[in-house]
Amino acid sequence: MATIGIIGGSGLYQIEGIRKVKEVSVKTPFGAPSDKFITGELEGVPVVFLPRHGRGHRISPSEINYRANIYGMKKLGVEAIMSVSACGSLKAKYKPMDFVIPDQFLDRTRKGRIDTFFTDGIVAHAAFADPVSGEIADILEKAARSLRLRVHRGGTYVNMEGPQFSTKAESNLYRSWGMDVIGMTNLTEAKLAREAEISYATLAAVTDYDCWHPSHDSVTLEMVIGYLNKNVANAKAILKIAIGEAGKLKRFSAAGAMKFAVMTNPAVIPARKKKELGLLIGKYIK
Repeated sequence: MATIGIIGGSGLYQIEGIRKVKEVSVKTPFGAPSDKFITGELEGVPVVFLPRHGRGHRISPSEINYRANIYGMKKLGVEAIMSVSACGSLKAKYKPMDFVIPDQFLDRTRKGRIDTFFTDGIVAHAAFADPVSGEIADILEKAARSLRLRVHRGGTYVNMEGPQFSTKAESNLYRSWGMDVIGMTNLTEAKLAREAEISYATLAAVTDYDCWHPSHDSVTLEMVIGYLNKNVANAKAILKIAIGEAGKLKRFSAAGAMKFAVMTNPAVIPARKKKELGLLIGKYIK
């Protein structure tokens, strides 16, 4: 049975119902993950849970060690990740308390987040035209609909820098581009998950209309947290169903994603990098 990873965003710091719970500290070549990983079983499926911002929400979106988080998931045997995140809506049809399962991302980060494992003597180009794994998105959508929750399939997630919310000029610009929702974390995770050959999909919980909407003259943390807390229970209910289904999958679309991605001649890849990335590409590079 497949092992499924859960990355919890703002408001989602623990998952009830996990059996055989263990807290696991994972060492990575890229430093420390956001927190200890929680392993166990949910609906009979092996799961690995990590709070993205750490318990107590102490790590800013720009300061998250995304590489360590994804590497840790890989080290613990995760084959697919369901990422739960708060987001702002850029379209009237996505209302607070709705869920969106985007299928595209747009990068608006600017602080040099490291979003690849392949640096310092090795180059790899992963295919990323379709950044979301359809089989996981399908399961999340079906689970939400079975609970009669409002869920929207598809659309583009703008990954802004943060930690500040948007200006009205930014919000209206993204709307003019036809973007759908906005958040601060998921694109970086999706890129690294692809390089780790882990299928990835986002369950985005709408907490506000960003600041473009007449009713949202400014987005406040109080507003965001209010809707978020209401939606956390729904997100957990979706996950409980979705994980049970994902665990049954025999094939994941991200498997083999890096087979032909490494461009560097193996003879010149530093031995240190071969060792560091052995978990990810050892089967391809000798």
